[in-house]
Amino acid sequence: MAHSRRNFLRQTVLAGAALSFPFRNELMAMSASKKPFGIQLWTVKEALYKDTVGVLTHLSKCGYKQIEGFEGTKGLFWGMKHTEFKKLMDDLGMSFVSAHCEINIDFERKAAQAAEIGMKYLICPHVGAQKSIDQFKIFADQFNACGEITKKNGFRFAYHNHDYSFKAMDGIVPQDVMMKNTNPATVDFEMDMYWTAVAGVDSIAYMKKFPNRFKLVHVKDLAKTATVEESCIIGQGAIDYKNLLPAAAAQGINYYIVEQEAYTGTNELDCAKANAAYLKTLKW
Repeated sequence: MAHSRRNFLRQTVLAGAALSFPFRNELMAMSASKKPFGIQLWTVKEALYKDTVGVLTHLSKCGYKQIEGFEGTKGLFWGMKHTEFKKLMDDLGMSFVSAHCEINIDFERKAAQAAEIGMKYLICPHVGAQKSIDQFKIFADQFNACGEITKKNGFRFAYHNHDYSFKAMDGIVPQDVMMKNTNPATVDFEMDMYWTAVAGVDSIAYMKKFPNRFKLVHVKDLAKTATVEESCIIGQGAIDYKNLLPAAAAQGINYYIVEQEAYTGTNELDCAKANAAYLKTLKW
């Protein structure tokens, strides 16, 4: 009740100020709830290899508040110590919330470093299509083991889907197998809403099927005119994020990560800027 009363008083003060000053629109915008959003660094990987600090600065200026990394040839921290990378993020006003990583090599060390700098997730980005559904049960066991390691370090583990995990094998959906055979106490999931769309899956219906298991989403649009699956600037494609993001928020999603992999007619830095500009127009 006290919390509700404080919110009521705050809204009353803001409304009064909006009526009293010439900057009514700006003040009303300030009072609206806006969720921070991040970007998967794969989106700007070529530029990052050339100028890591410059590109991260550009992303900060675009309005990205969160970063999701990946493990490339320069490692999770782009040739820096993990603490150095954390300081750079702090200086730019961003948080390094998660990273896609190779879970089969030195995972305990990666987990310890991630925990030291306050990361929230290490994520398996890909396992690939398999010949047997039983292989996905093995992956689930491996995810549980990774989840125990991240739990020991005070944060969490997740798996990021592609379309292949939604293609039934002998009537069984691999994604279902991984959902049912992982421990909800230690393993979460990151839904790539582009890949669920490619697979013909309703993202929100699937979240409802497995409530509270998805905590992150990839916000990536599907080009309308592509002859093959191709991503594009968000808002220019076939996925209705204006309605999808509020629905995802209602299912308990905590992190919204922009990703784009195709750059027809423009470059990756311009696309990152355009994606951020579009997300700023949405409310969720």
